[in-house]
Formats: sequence, structure tokens, C-alpha cells
Amino acid sequence: MHGPVSIAWLLVALCALTGAYCLLRMRSGVEEQRRAAGGEALMGFGMAAMAVPAAAFTPPRWAWPVYAAVFGAAALRALWAARGAPHHLHHLVGSAAMVYMAVAMAAAPPAAHHGHGGTGVPLLTGALLLYFTGYVLLSGARLVPAPASAGGGGPAAWGDRPELARACRLSMGIGMVAMLLAM
Repeated sequence: MHGPVSIAWLLVALCALTGAYCLLRMRSGVEEQRRAAGGEALMGFGMAAMAVPAAAFTPPRWAWPVYAAVFGAAALRALWAARGAPHHLHHLVGSAAMVYMAVAMAAAPPAAHHGHGGTGVPLLTGALLLYFTGYVLLSGARLVPAPASAGGGGPAAWGDRPELARACRLSMGIGMVAMLLAM
């Protein structure tokens, strides 16, 4: 990732913590929530690994095609899942963005990994930035608390708390915007 090293490390921490929380969400009793949390954990850890500053660690050239293959498979899985549940289209866009960034990094000359070099296609980068910026704004608005209902059962388990799942998705969206801006 390009940009200041301190910001890159903050992004690594944000994405890794988000991925770790998504692993906790995989303990949910609801099958669909476990599947979504697994894909989001993969995304969080993948983003964390991709955001490590080049000054600290430069992945070998073969790592980028591996990233592209892993997230390509995740995109195919999201496409398959979107047949029955359209909310998986966001996972498809996120996985496709990760494939795009991995391919751009694989195609970039090694010198571009250390400075600000336009490694991506500006039109596609801009479209992804628009999508994820809109997603972040919408997700942030959805986090505004609603009035509490009078009824309700006991406290929800960590894996079943919708507001925490939304916050997790919001942080990954913010991370994606940061990564796309740094391309």
C-alpha cells in the first residue's frame, strides 16, 4: 500500500481487528450469519495483509496472483450466493475489488510498490471509490440508533448483534476506500 507508514499500520490494525471480530461472529447460531462472517473475516485479514507497508514487508511477486485467486474464488462464491440473497452482491463487489487491487499490484513494476504510482485503471478505481464511499455513508447512517422497543428477549450473543456486524462492515468499507485512494 502507498502512503504514510503510520496510516498503513492503522489500516492494518483496523482490518485485522475487524477480521478477528468476524471470526467471533462465526460462532453465531444462524447459518447465514456464520457464512457472511466467514467471508468478511477473509476480507478483513486479506485487507490487513495487503495494507502492510512495503517498508516493513514486500510480498514476493507470486503472492499477488495468489491473492487474486483466493479473492476470485470468494467472488465466485458470492456470485453463487447472490442468486438467493441479493445482499451478497456487496461481497461480490468487495471480492472483485480485492482481485483488482491484487492484479494491479502484480502488474506494477517493483519500484511502484514503494511510492505513489498509479497502479490501477483510473476509471475502475474511481467507480470502486464511488461505490465504497456510498456504502460507507449508507452504513454509517444505518448505525444511528433506533428507538428501543418495549419487548425483547435477553441479550444477544456476540455473533448475533446486528449493530456490531454493521460496524464491522463499515470499518471494512472505510478500509477499502483508504486502500483504493492509495492506489
